[in-house]
Amino acid sequence: MAVADKAASPAGQATPDLLIAGAGVSGLWLALKATRAGLSVTLVERGNPGGGASGGFLGALMPHSPERWNGKKEFQFRALVDLEDEIARLESETGVPCGYRRVGRILPLTSERGRITAIERIPEAQANWGEVFGYTVHHTPDRGDWPNILRAPHGVVHETLSARISPPGLLEALLTGLAVMPNFDFRLGVELVELSATGKLARLSDGSTVGFGHAALANGIDAFPMIARLAGLPAHSVGGGVKGQAALMDAGAPPDLPLVYDDGVYVIAHENGRVAVGSTSENRFDDPQATDERLDEVIKRARKLCPLIKDAPVIRRWAGVRPRAVGRDPMLGPVPGAPGVLAMAGGFKISFGIAHRMADCLVAEITGEAGPETPQSFAVTSHLAKAAEQPAKS
Repeated sequence: MAVADKAASPAGQATPDLLIAGAGVSGLWLALKATRAGLSVTLVERGNPGGGASGGFLGALMPHSPERWNGKKEFQFRALVDLEDEIARLESETGVPCGYRRVGRILPLTSERGRITAIERIPEAQANWGEVFGYTVHHTPDRGDWPNILRAPHGVVHETLSARISPPGLLEALLTGLAVMPNFDFRLGVELVELSATGKLARLSDGSTVGFGHAALANGIDAFPMIARLAGLPAHSVGGGVKGQAALMDAGAPPDLPLVYDDGVYVIAHENGRVAVGSTSENRFDDPQATDERLDEVIKRARKLCPLIKDAPVIRRWAGVRPRAVGRDPMLGPVPGAPGVLAMAGGFKISFGIAHRMADCLVAEITGEAGPETPQSFAVTSHLAKAAEQPAKS
């Protein structure tokens, strides 16, 4: 295993192979994968683990549609397939349940055109997903309240690739797995303030300066201005935040129910009878942490979509900001002009399903060993090119 040279830290301070900013799902998966590979890792987090976009409870793991196959869709497909074994290993090592189950997904069809399009996708799904995972069109749902048969006048798509996971359970399992790693240093309440573009040095909010072999920006929306600064672009040109709101209900629902998705509304049955519904996608907002009437509207639509939850009490509400890179796809890999600096940000809606595979890409980048191929649309250079094209939005 070849690891890049490190910059020297001040006397008496350890110099990690990898410095990670952000203890959300991306940063934690990266830390776990890197420590498993024998790298020394320092993880800094200014707040609580999962306190940003990873702190919700939807946990939908849904694939892109199977037609017009490309590298991005292949990457996500492989990640969703592999996640089942990844979670089984993590639960075995830690004893912490992650609430994972491959339950499939139902999509109501509201027009004849939609039904024809869905039927046309069946050969594409068979070709690109293989024979293990089904993509079929039915005249009616298996049960009339999941979803409401009246909300699917032209039938439903039923695919068996989708899964769900408990975000709090996954975060707890990752933290538990890292706690026993001797080559892991976790610094809570400490923020990455600045990275040297040339010297492989990081300045932290506690006043310390740390040298590193590589540094990974997995700190959500806070990664974007730092990447922009290193690339010499306006601070807000590389990416931003999209607010989401969700609700958790006590519905007494069977945990094997498939996900239901219709026109931006998710309904997801979890363990213990809980059902999560969401979510909004708000580009403009005043308070990133406050729920409001937009969530009330999502709850209303979800109750109509799935009558099983029509009287279920809401036991928790959540709002948070999810990072979306300028190119919309995740931002992954080396940051040009900043030796040793890597990006792992901008997953928006799909991070929980692909973060483990993104981590494999970065660990391979650091060690020089074989790893998954990063889609071109994920590359930082691809995002920076898009950012450079729109200076008016800076």
